[in-house]
Amino acid sequence: MAFYDLPKQERDTLVASIQLALAFDIRNNGRQNLLRYFSDGDTYIRKTAYLAIGKIYLADDAMRPAALAALAELLRHDDPKVRQTVVNAAGEIGKTDFCVVRSFFDTGLFDVHHSVRNAVIGSMKKMGKKNPGPVLDWSGQYLHHPDKEIRREICHGIELRGRTHPEDILPLLRTLQFDKTKRVRWTLVHVIGQIAYKKGCLEKVMDDITSWENKDLVADAIEEIIDVHHRYRNFSYYTQDEAREYIGNRMAR
Repeated sequence: MAFYDLPKQERDTLVASIQLALAFDIRNNGRQNLLRYFSDGDTYIRKTAYLAIGKIYLADDAMRPAALAALAELLRHDDPKVRQTVVNAAGEIGKTDFCVVRSFFDTGLFDVHHSVRNAVIGSMKKMGKKNPGPVLDWSGQYLHHPDKEIRREICHGIELRGRTHPEDILPLLRTLQFDKTKRVRWTLVHVIGQIAYKKGCLEKVMDDITSWENKDLVADAIEEIIDVHHRYRNFSYYTQDEAREYIGNRMAR
């Protein structure tokens, strides 16, 4: 039976049992339970497993070296579901202790399977929200990687932090303004729109991008910002007309 088909009480019992089983493996240098739950076909079972690893890591300092060693070993596993869950578990740890899992993301970013690479981006988002400094420093080194997909994925990965703190990611986004790859440029414009609609954010974004040298890209970004204020009208601080008026006044200075 799938995880969310179980009654809540049974789900809670299962979550507790998975955490105990994973802790047993880590404590005893086992892999049976780790592999069982990291490779499960149910996404929510795998999520329960990687959340459990994060809790185990936080709760018991003595188990941390063994937990990291187990994850490092499983990152080389043939099953992409196992590698994906490893990266997500590393993301839970990285919310408080990025330096010890940095190498997992260096490896996962270049994994042959898209689900593992997507787990890197998802982990960047959750880590960037809780522990932005080291995560953004790490991201910066890949923004000009020769592989256009790496550049695009990193640009996407820093978006969530920018939704509440655009000033943290705008210096990184600025460095992409002359990227000639269509998909990277589209992602850059998209991210600028996404970080401009919450309270206090439009002003910060406009103050920054009006000084960018690539005026064609800035024009496209402004068009996206205005459109986002319509698409996200139930969540944006300004109405679309208010955003358009603010931008017009700002550009007229």
